[in-house]
Amino acid sequence: MDSVKSVNLSIQDNVLQPLFISSGSSTLHEALERLIETAKTSDGRLSLSSKDIIKPALELCQYPLRVPHQELLLAVKLLRNMCAGEIKNQDLFIEQNGVGILSTLVGSMCSNSGSDNEILRMVLQALGNVSLAGEKHQEAVWAQFFSLGFIDIARVQSKETCDPLCMVIYTCSEGTNERSGELLSDQGLDIIVEIVRTVTAVGFSEDWLKLLLSKICFDESYFSSIFSKLSENCDEDVPQISHFGDQEAFLLSILSEILNERLGEIVVSSDFSLSIFQILRNAVEIVDFSTRAKSSLPTGSSVTDVMGYALSLIRDITACDGPNVDTLLRAGLIKFLIGLLRNLEPPTLIRRSTVRADTEDDTTPRFSKYCCPYKGFRRDIVGVIGNCSYGRISVQDEIREQDGILLMLQQCVTDDDNPFLREWGIWSMRNILEGNVKNRELVVELEVQGSVDTPEIAGVGLRVEIDPVTRRPKLVNAL
Repeated sequence: MDSVKSVNLSIQDNVLQPLFISSGSSTLHEALERLIETAKTSDGRLSLSSKDIIKPALELCQYPLRVPHQELLLAVKLLRNMCAGEIKNQDLFIEQNGVGILSTLVGSMCSNSGSDNEILRMVLQALGNVSLAGEKHQEAVWAQFFSLGFIDIARVQSKETCDPLCMVIYTCSEGTNERSGELLSDQGLDIIVEIVRTVTAVGFSEDWLKLLLSKICFDESYFSSIFSKLSENCDEDVPQISHFGDQEAFLLSILSEILNERLGEIVVSSDFSLSIFQILRNAVEIVDFSTRAKSSLPTGSSVTDVMGYALSLIRDITACDGPNVDTLLRAGLIKFLIGLLRNLEPPTLIRRSTVRADTEDDTTPRFSKYCCPYKGFRRDIVGVIGNCSYGRISVQDEIREQDGILLMLQQCVTDDDNPFLREWGIWSMRNILEGNVKNRELVVELEVQGSVDTPEIAGVGLRVEIDPVTRRPKLVNAL
């Protein structure tokens, strides 16, 4: 109790008295707690605005060395609550240089390795509430914290602080073209990179990160800049093709999630599509295809995850019929995917049909050098080919010219490593055959050479046949 009194005495009476009077309390801690409760309602916030409680609360934040930790936390929390939708408090906060005071407080915390993340979180939430008041308030926050202040906060390894930081940055940058332009400058993108690095390590809970990344990578087409900046600290002696780490994989996973959630709503640029395709090509060159998949994405292998999420993005991009599909097709997408699919060992059902049960060793690749590096890899490839084949005679013809018809027929079966492969395979074959006489004729001309019972594909009028000489499987017309 004596220590609390000494703290109270060290702060000027003009700071403490308004708090004591408004709360009916005699100690700082009790006063702050009661005022925080009052500020939880709109009427309470309005009442406190008439008493100018913002002023003494800000005064307390100017004395972090005089005010005990718990009381400092309560003072910031009171500011946060009072600025939640009450314009009088929000205006008074700006007039009393609240942004500058909290900026100084943040600077002292970020410079201290043992800083309190709870106070920092409250500061950011207070700034977020203030920034929602309008242009003047957003400009005040942005001018004080961009860019070094935001970067310092972004480097704090805490999702409790990263979530509200994303909220503040997104809200303020939406205000004007000028601030939005600054966010897309090198300094602004450096902030986003630091956020991605932090969130890769600690995770996130709220959707503000997704809104921010969607704006920068999809709406403004700055994905390539962010992706390359994530690799800037890599060893210069390491080939650039190997610059795929956890952060790059995380970024692609979030973008894949965003695009899938808002399929048909987000407009993806051609530059973004081509960048993702190039990342896929590069990743394929260094992924280990020698071991059969043990899990779906994420796998724990950064390179495999980069490849997988890039392929997932392309699958969703091609699901939306538009100019991006044509851009990817001109870049050689179909030839690349057919070649990749051909290098994979056959699906489980076909693979097991070609060996005797007593000699089968399903742990060792028997047919080719490539295993599926994650569960769903083959399905994703088939899905992209199926998407591109829908209503495009030129793609259907290209698949036939690449000797891909039989290869795609072999995907119309169940596979342990690829959930829903059968459904994707059948759908893709329908697209490949739809309206294409030459492709239909090719399927009809397949010869029967000793059948293997495969009821999985009987429903589409096909069955697996095994060449007695090569022992290689193929699918033929069963009608």
